[in-house]
Amino acid sequence: MRRKRRENEAFSISFLDVITCGFGAIILLLMIAKTGDSPILERAEETLHGIVRELQIQLFEIRGEARILNRELDAKHEQRSEWEERVARLQVELARDELRYNSIRDDSAVGVIIKGELELALQQLTEEMKRLLAQKDRVRTDLIGGIPVDSEYVIFIIDTSGSMVNYHWENMIKQLTNTLDVYPRLKGIQIMSDMGEYLFSQYRRTWIPDTEGRRKVIINTLRSWRTFSNSSPVEGITRAIRDFYDPGKKISIYVYGDEFSGSIREVLDTVERINPKDKDGNTQVRIHAVGFPVPSNAGKHFEDTNRYYASLMRQLTHENGGAYVGLNE
Repeated sequence: MRRKRRENEAFSISFLDVITCGFGAIILLLMIAKTGDSPILERAEETLHGIVRELQIQLFEIRGEARILNRELDAKHEQRSEWEERVARLQVELARDELRYNSIRDDSAVGVIIKGELELALQQLTEEMKRLLAQKDRVRTDLIGGIPVDSEYVIFIIDTSGSMVNYHWENMIKQLTNTLDVYPRLKGIQIMSDMGEYLFSQYRRTWIPDTEGRRKVIINTLRSWRTFSNSSPVEGITRAIRDFYDPGKKISIYVYGDEFSGSIREVLDTVERINPKDKDGNTQVRIHAVGFPVPSNAGKHFEDTNRYYASLMRQLTHENGGAYVGLNE
């Protein structure tokens, strides 16, 4: 009986050893598995963070585009309201004329005479309208203030330096508005800085559609537009010609500025290379320029750079089929 008890005790101890080793092995495996999964979890976490950042960037871009589209939609709503008002007025006038015409037609011999006089007046008015329209067409294809206005596409290159922003910005917007008024309807507009930066990044290398609402958006956006400038138009002119030149389009460039301190010869040579003349002596695009005056409180350095700008633009516009207009204070 005593020997049997020893055998049972030995069996119990061996069983506990096996169980203990098993638990230890399981714990060791868990530790190894956890250690092995750590880099995978870290990579997964980094990937998720990257995806979140990309989605945030896309969200910001979508919000910016949404604001621009909302402004365009507001402008189109305003334009639609104006057209609806004009249509309503024309419908009222048409109804009034129809009533007058019907009353004249139903009258006696006196009415017949009045009707004849009315038809004669309408014929004379039509001839007068034709004469005025012919004059209007001649004016639009002639010179306005010495500047040819026969282009279908217009690019404005604006000096955004501190002197322009501080002294001439509102006047610049006024001059730009007046220039647009000379072109009742263009096939495309573009606004760039003298460094070649676009006013609207979504219209990069494409034309801005010319609508009444879009013109209002351009003017409103210009009021708060600020970007770096080195007071040299060569970068803006170069990018404008390279991005938009098309032999099938009539394009004009308008340069607005007040200062220049670089090499006049270098600018003329650069523009001549990218805007060569054809066999008839016409350049690919016309280049016009508007010069803003020296403020009364400006120093002599400003006076010198202002004269350099005027000298550059007179020669540049002359060689590229355009005109230079210098404004008085």
